[in-house]
Amino acid sequence: MRLLIQRVKRAKVTVEDAITGQIGPGLLVFFGVKKDDSESAIDYLVNRLINLRMFRDENDKMNLSVLDNQLSILVVSQFTLYADCTSGRRPSFTNSETPDRAEKLYNEFVSKLKNHLPVETGIFGAKMEVELINDGPVTFIVDSKE
Repeated sequence: MRLLIQRVKRAKVTVEDAITGQIGPGLLVFFGVKKDDSESAIDYLVNRLINLRMFRDENDKMNLSVLDNQLSILVVSQFTLYADCTSGRRPSFTNSETPDRAEKLYNEFVSKLKNHLPVETGIFGAKMEVELINDGPVTFIVDSKE
């Protein structure tokens, strides 16, 4: 599994002109699942995400986490995080997990996150519009295979 994490001042997801998820300051997380990813990685990713020190402290150092600051998280499914762009002109998505299994892992990830902080989401598999104000900009990638 892979997370693309952006520290944001605000973010929202819209599906067919309806807002499905919206946060103020916090993290926008794009969530992708690779074939054969294990459910056991979810706990690792949740722990890594909520404790990653991405926010500035009183000394202007990135020493605080989203959990320390009790902020919100917006999670958006993103199968293209596992696109293979190494050959040809069209990305290949053969490394991305099937929608049924990916949705199961996505829902479990969101459910476990909700045990720690407020979480908003998009709609799995929908055509979504994502708006954000990146704060920094600060963007990280966390991969469960590393």
